Amino acid sequence: MRSTHPAAPRLAAGTDAAWRQQPERGSGLLLRWMAFVSLRLGRPFGRIILRVIAGYYFLFAPRARRFMRRYLRRALGREPRAGDRFQHILSFATSIHDRVYLLAGRSELFEVTVHGEPQMRAVLARGRGAVLLGAHVGSFEIVRIVGSRRAGVNVTMAMYPDNARKLNAMLQAIAPPHPPEFIGVGQLDSMLRLRERLDQGALIGMLADRRFDEDEASIPVTFLGATARFPLGPMRIAAALRAPAVFICGLYQGGNRYHLIFEPLEDFSAIERSGRTAAIESAVRRYVELLERCCRSDPYNWYNFYDFWEEGERPSALHSAPGSNRSA
Repeated sequence: MRSTHPAAPRLAAGTDAAWRQQPERGSGLLLRWMAFVSLRLGRPFGRIILRVIAGYYFLFAPRARRFMRRYLRRALGREPRAGDRFQHILSFATSIHDRVYLLAGRSELFEVTVHGEPQMRAVLARGRGAVLLGAHVGSFEIVRIVGSRRAGVNVTMAMYPDNARKLNAMLQAIAPPHPPEFIGVGQLDSMLRLRERLDQGALIGMLADRRFDEDEASIPVTFLGATARFPLGPMRIAAALRAPAVFICGLYQGGNRYHLIFEPLEDFSAIERSGRTAAIESAVRRYVELLERCCRSDPYNWYNFYDFWEEGERPSALHSAPGSNRSA
């Protein structure tokens, strides 16, 4: 989709969608080894390894540290210390590591609190599914597990092909008993399949804080004190499906604790076509407001390690660490 905002600048080589041009770190062999060690030796032992991995990135990823410092300065409201930066990397590594257990069906290892569950149940009580709009913050996998366990519904991920490939690599390494379902965005039958799943009562999960390419439609929104561009595509999909859009975020809060947030954004089933554009842009701004709230309350959960505010530098490859699906 091309932007409806003529003034929107084309991306420089080092900004925004260039995050997906970075080489993968890791391999299928490494993923299988990580999965084997984690599942055989347990989470406490795995967390020791995570500290080693986090220390490596802390020492040898200077560009990532630079972008991390800029983000943390905004989220914390002060100059981040070395301990803040290390905790940021460790939180990212932990969310990936915990995904191994969640995909393997070991949800009993985690303590999950939920905000907004009554509102989510009210949405589902209408007999049709909803579109869940998350971000590269915390763990999306905890949403799928809790959705199945508490609400009794399935979560189907809508993903771009590149990110579906990354997820497939992790699934091959873990071989989960109940692998997640995903539908590729941009394929000829994508919307038909998504609509079918909604009609069956499923939740459609998407990440809505990155543009996939430089031509994707977006709007400028104030985020953590400065302007950043957020894509319109995911919200447009919710509108085209005439589905309720719900903000979701699974925040990692240390130890084995996660906090899951549901917040309604817009019910597009009630929006007439003439008012759809305004409703989409309003919902995106509401999404950004809620995302900012999460970044301020739990600042180490942000995993966009690149030039998010388009300040003219090339992005880091840290975001594409082994097993990450943060660009779904």
